[in-house]
This record gives sequence, C-alpha cells and structure tokens, in this order.
Amino acid sequence: MKNTLKVLTLTTALSMVAGVASAAEKVNIGVPSWTGAQAIAHLLKEVVESRIGGEAGMVPGNNATIFQAMDQGKGDIDVHPDVWLPNQESFTKKYVDGAGTVQLSSNPYEGNQGFCVSKDFGEANNITDIADLGRPDVAEKMDSDGNGKGEMWIGAPGWASANVNEVKVRDYGLLDFIEPVRAEESVKTARVKDSIAKSEGYAFYCYKPHAIWYQFDVKMLTEPTFDPAKYVMVQPSDDPDWYDKSNVATKDALKNVQIAWSKSLADRSPAIAEFFERFNLEADDVSSFAYEISGKGREPAEVAKEWVAANPERVDAWLGL
Repeated sequence: MKNTLKVLTLTTALSMVAGVASAAEKVNIGVPSWTGAQAIAHLLKEVVESRIGGEAGMVPGNNATIFQAMDQGKGDIDVHPDVWLPNQESFTKKYVDGAGTVQLSSNPYEGNQGFCVSKDFGEANNITDIADLGRPDVAEKMDSDGNGKGEMWIGAPGWASANVNEVKVRDYGLLDFIEPVRAEESVKTARVKDSIAKSEGYAFYCYKPHAIWYQFDVKMLTEPTFDPAKYVMVQPSDDPDWYDKSNVATKDALKNVQIAWSKSLADRSPAIAEFFERFNLEADDVSSFAYEISGKGREPAEVAKEWVAANPERVDAWLGL
C-alpha cells in the first residue's frame, strides 16, 4: 500500500511539473530587415525570457508576411516590433481597423524620415533641399556607374517607405537626374561609408531613430512642408496600379512608431500580451540600440540583455510591477 501511495505521489508531482512546463508562455516575434526593428525584437525577446520566464522565437519577415501571420492568429508570428504609421497604414487599416485581429500599442515613439547626404558633400555643393538633387552638376557627382543619373537609395525591398520614396522621386521631378535604388540596408550603409571616405556624392533615404546619426556626419534635406492633399499613397498590397494611382509631392508627416501584436496572444500568453500593452521606448533608445548593433557590430541579443540589466525600473513598469 505504501509503495502504491509513493507511486501515486510521484506520478502526481511529475504531472504538475509537466503542466507548468506546458503552460509556459510563448511568443514568436517578427523580425523585419531594418536595424531598429531587429533591436526592438531582441529587446522583447530578452524581457519575455529573462523576466517573464517564457519562450520567444524570432521569425524573419517583411511587413506583409508579419501582418498576415498576426491576422491568422495561429502563433506563427505574434508581434511586429516596429510599425511605422502612416507608412504601414494599409496594413493597420486592413487588420487593426478592418478585421480587428491585430492590436496596436498605445505608446508610440516619434519618427522622422526624409533624404540625406553627407554633411561635407552637401556643404561643398550647396545641397540643402531635395530639389538640389535635380541639378545636373549634383547628379553627375552622384553617378557612380556612368549611366548619366545619380544613384539614390530609397529603401530595402518590401519596405512600404521604399514605395513612397519611389513615387516621390517621380513627383519631385527627379527621374531625369536620379536613379532610385532598392537594396538591403547594409548595402546602403557600406555605400555611405565608402562615399564619405572617397569624397564622392551619394544621397539616401534616412530616418530617425537610426544608427546613421551616430555613425556618420550626415544631414537631412528639406522638402515641401507636409500637405495631406499632396500625399496620396496607394501601396502595392492594395492595388497593382499603385504607382500610377499615387501622388506624393510633400514631406512625410512625423511618424508614430509602435509595436503591434495578434489579439489571439491574449488568450494564449496573457502575461506577454499585457507586457506588450505597457511596452514603450523613446526614439533615442532605438537610435542607441541601432548604433550598438550596426555601428559597433555587437550582437543584438547581447545589447538587449545589457540594456534590460541596466534599466530594471523601466522593465518593471512594463511588467506592471
């Protein structure tokens, strides 16, 4: 009888342990290609694992892929770490406002975006406004492949902002002088570094927060003041004729940048969902993270772990402690 009781007790204990393990909260974090998003994704992962005791996976993907997975609510991807609005408004209108399957944080940080040149190149050629890139003398100095047009990086493949910038190049009347180039952000960073070292001309899409402001001496060009009447942007996800139906001849408005997550997460991992609701960062936090990663070459996980250890009070606030 005693042996039977021991077996029953051991079986019960093992069942309880297994129950706790299976109840561990889990989340899969989408990881877009830009450095700021990667930094925030690793920060979310670190808090989930070190402070909540959950499991966090990292899933690379573009905006469309991440939002579609959040909409499906199956846990393939649960969170987008860096949603820029109105850049990604086509997705939030569809899944946040329309389907109601995705939730946006109510704690955004402020973002700003435009076009940049190195400070030296700008000062040497009196380049202060976006229209200056349409001057033949400037375009010639930005032409590295000899095709008669200066190259300008407008963003990476899959970025909503790259689509906006492609329309801007046309509607600012620059197409005769400027060739819009899409490439991964690492290609742009290397080209900026190389152009400065060689005193060559180069222009590129830039935004704040970003590591670029810590890495190089660059300046953002002025553009016509934001005018919603001159900012009509249709994304490819909404219409295959997006380019012809769009008209953008004005600077972007300041952005609200926040995380978004699948509403199904609240049922599957409520503590993580509550953490996401309280999570907030400042633009300087993100610029600093991005610089540590892309500027100093540090591992994102290492930077996140270090930041969480150094900022216990802010993390406590995110966790409602």
